Amino acid sequence: MTATTAVMELRDVAVRYKTRKSFFRHDYFTALENISFSIIKGETLGVIGANGCGKSTLLKVLANIYGVDSGEVSWYCQQVSLLSLTLGFDPELSGRDNAIISGMLLGSRRQEVLNKLDEIIEFSELHEFIDNPIKTYSSGMLSRLGFSVALKMESELLLIDEVLAVGDNKFMDSAKDAMADKINSDQTVVLVSHSLSQVKMLCDRTLWLEGGKLQMIGPTDHVLEEYELFLRNDNQSSVSHRLIE
Repeated sequence: MTATTAVMELRDVAVRYKTRKSFFRHDYFTALENISFSIIKGETLGVIGANGCGKSTLLKVLANIYGVDSGEVSWYCQQVSLLSLTLGFDPELSGRDNAIISGMLLGSRRQEVLNKLDEIIEFSELHEFIDNPIKTYSSGMLSRLGFSVALKMESELLLIDEVLAVGDNKFMDSAKDAMADKINSDQTVVLVSHSLSQVKMLCDRTLWLEGGKLQMIGPTDHVLEEYELFLRNDNQSSVSHRLIE
């Protein structure tokens, strides 16, 4: 970490969804409950936890896509980008036009996207296809374009939700190397990942969510050690339960 200045702070944040139980009855599901932490300028903060624990909801709160039902979120930065592949893509438009629109949806001005457009095209390896409508693209080509736009646009806080498996193996290696370079720079990053080895390699601190609650936050090595112990104990309990039954 290069500084101790917070770029964002959450205090006692809760997010609840309304769910239908019957035609006239509704219930509420709590996706996040009493979440409090700060994101420090220049750090890479990992977010781990089982499927359904609230990781993606948390990223959408940080990106100001979701509002909160209680608590408070304070932003101390001007530009937050959620790295989301194919954000805002229109199948009828060309790859070039979609790159411009997607970059603007990520929070950049049109001229800023235009200034980066050559780099986006070069990294995506879509030179001869960039002016074709993206409805003619394969899923791999779409992923490469979306990733390249998100990678090349500047942001004070970059939010990444498990997106490094993009394109073919050659491009995937380039994507991982480029993302590692970005994370290891002064860029402030929040990284959601199921890969504990990736979190261990890239993240200064790690936040562990369990059932929508903040289980632990701290130095990555310590949090991963506790999380892996929890997983082993949980698996052992499940095995014991099945044997008893």
